[in-house]
Amino acid sequence: MSAALEVTEATFETEVLNAEQPVLVDFWAPWCGPCRRIAPVIDELASENAGSVKVVKLNVDDAQGISHNYGVNSIPTLMIFKNGEVVDRQVGVPPKARLQQALDDAKA
Repeated sequence: MSAALEVTEATFETEVLNAEQPVLVDFWAPWCGPCRRIAPVIDELASENAGSVKVVKLNVDDAQGISHNYGVNSIPTLMIFKNGEVVDRQVGVPPKARLQQALDDAKA
């Protein structure tokens, strides 16, 4: 089971936009090979940053409206939200260290 919380179009506003701490959102789909490849890194980040950052996964097939609103054209797309705004965006499979640095910057 994933350490990251699954969010939907119904829970996105509450869990992401209204969150008190920064939120890493993994825009993914079950059929996406690179998404499956980065999933263990996302889970590690969720565990290692528990309490200071929220890490969630949003299935783009089930949340096409949100994906469209945020211009997600390729997956995986990883966005960090702070105070309801996107403060970092990475597409593909970035190194874990780069994602951790972006999370650390968002926590500051």
